[in-house]
Amino acid sequence: MNEISLYRNKRKTTQMLFFSGAICLLLFIVLLYSIGLFDGVFKAKPTVFSGGALLVLLILVLINLLSLRDKSAQIILNDAFFLGKTTPLAKAFGQGDWADVKAIDLQKVGGDTLVIVTLGNPNKYKGRLSSLLWKMAYQESADELTIMYSASTIDVDASELYNLFVSYWKAKDSH
Repeated sequence: MNEISLYRNKRKTTQMLFFSGAICLLLFIVLLYSIGLFDGVFKAKPTVFSGGALLVLLILVLINLLSLRDKSAQIILNDAFFLGKTTPLAKAFGQGDWADVKAIDLQKVGGDTLVIVTLGNPNKYKGRLSSLLWKMAYQESADELTIMYSASTIDVDASELYNLFVSYWKAKDSH
């Protein structure tokens, strides 16, 4: 099989950023209301919640705005390996080998559907991830890593991405 490179879909990314910006605006209005700007009554719990959520969402929006300059492929699949940058975990993980893949699943997580790649031989990949990301990815009971890939910003939808991953994984068995 040939190598396939999947690039950022500007329209999908712009829609996602617009939606995130609208949520930021709503959270900002809630924050202003909570601090008593409109009625003169300070409300502590809504202030803390809306302020924290607004801060986190603004950071994510800024990171996504900065990543728009990245013109490189977001996911690369070929006969030997797979590589993706569509989630922070996948980006930090880097390149995985098809020989280590045990399973590939499609799972809805929050508002996104993710392709979940389960890898055996986790010691091979241990030094790549920070301790926080390692704890997220490593399933101690099964001695496996689970790496997630999103189709939310690329040119294909989640089921097509899943089918691509599965076809490359199965093709490695025929070589």
